[in-house]
Amino acid sequence: MSGPTELELAGQVVELVRQLGGPAAQADAVVTRADLALTRFANSAIHQNVAESTVGVRLRLHLDGRTAAGSGSVVTTDGLRALVERTVAAARLCPPDPGWPGLTAPTPTPDAPPVDEATAYAEPDQRADRVGAFVAAAGGLSTAGYCRTAHRSSAFANSAGHTASGRSAEAAMDGIARRDGADGVARRCADRLSDLDGAELGAHAAAKARAAADPVELPPGHYEVVFEPAAVADLLQNLSWYGFNGKRYAERQSFAEPGVAQFDRAVTLVDDPLGASGLPFDAEGTARRAVTLVEAGTTRAVAHDRRTAAEAGTQSTGHAVAGGATWGPMARTMRLSGATAGPASASGRSTTGAAAGAVVDADTAALVSGVERGLLVSDLWYTRVLDPKSLVVTGLTRNGVWLIEDGTVVRAVRDLRFTESYPRALGPGAVLGLGARPVRQPDRVDGAWWTAPSLRLASWHFTGGASG
Repeated sequence: MSGPTELELAGQVVELVRQLGGPAAQADAVVTRADLALTRFANSAIHQNVAESTVGVRLRLHLDGRTAAGSGSVVTTDGLRALVERTVAAARLCPPDPGWPGLTAPTPTPDAPPVDEATAYAEPDQRADRVGAFVAAAGGLSTAGYCRTAHRSSAFANSAGHTASGRSAEAAMDGIARRDGADGVARRCADRLSDLDGAELGAHAAAKARAAADPVELPPGHYEVVFEPAAVADLLQNLSWYGFNGKRYAERQSFAEPGVAQFDRAVTLVDDPLGASGLPFDAEGTARRAVTLVEAGTTRAVAHDRRTAAEAGTQSTGHAVAGGATWGPMARTMRLSGATAGPASASGRSTTGAAAGAVVDADTAALVSGVERGLLVSDLWYTRVLDPKSLVVTGLTRNGVWLIEDGTVVRAVRDLRFTESYPRALGPGAVLGLGARPVRQPDRVDGAWWTAPSLRLASWHFTGGASG
């Protein structure tokens, strides 16, 4: 690689701060080289293949009791100087920042999992092969979606002398198959592109689309549900952003009460950025590690960056993100685990109804088999928080809903709107089973993921059809 490394660039930024802001200026800089590629398909054909390679610089500066942040993508000497100059100028105009927590002291950074080089430098035809397999496995149904790869090399430096560097790589595939207006979905995220099986995903999406034909309307009400991993991912994302967020916790906008049994004993939630190919440090240079947020139903922690940790009288958990002063620290690599499906899911009855076909895998089928009457939900979308404190969320189902009767998936159901408190739905006694096989789901942006098995809940409040 020609030119200065990311760590050298970060060091140059810190040195420029010393020169232009004076010896009292405190600063940290993150330089990230990102190689992102996307192969998108619609109407069962690839219609877009894009790739970009960028270098971005983020600077945070504290000067004379005031804090400002800046960013740029011009990494020449003049470009870095301009970034520092405008950030210094901004700091002098900002209001005082009495909550400034100081900089991360020099500390060791843990070893991150090795990066799969084949994924980091994947070629378009490798993504296209998986798209082709997805389309072929759909058996003539119309398909759409994407396959993406991402590779990041990132470095951190601050004026306290702390430095860190690391790399990450990720691959993801998300696709639908459509038949007569009914969609089936399959999505997966992995450290290695080779672990994404386009044919498996395409066949699964197609089976769900065929099973979703001729849906019936159901009245609103409380239903027992089995959520597939794609739907569970939405629960984890909202729990992270609004519940286990140290800023919201400090502002008393979070449901979280560390030390209290707020969830069913079957629920354990761990944020584990190094359980996959993730960077070993956060936006403030703090070492990242696995953090248990919920253990066997009891809330144990919330995510902290340096600012929220200082307010709470504790230590950062390594969850600082860019823009954290606004958004707060976030756990973006959460994993749901716990006891496997309980006795209620072990009846062994078939889950294959005439209308449904092979709509679920064996792991989800074990949960479905214990449901006397309820709904199987593939996916949630357009979810919006109505009350952050209790985390009441409204949203819609999509990509397939089915009625379950006597442990059997009997027929498709029209999409429904719901209004539900996520913590309540996962509360003590409310989780009737977890699948044994966790599935990693991609976030809307790379660098975040949600890992969960299928989930059986005693009650979910559906408030009407998709139109209201």
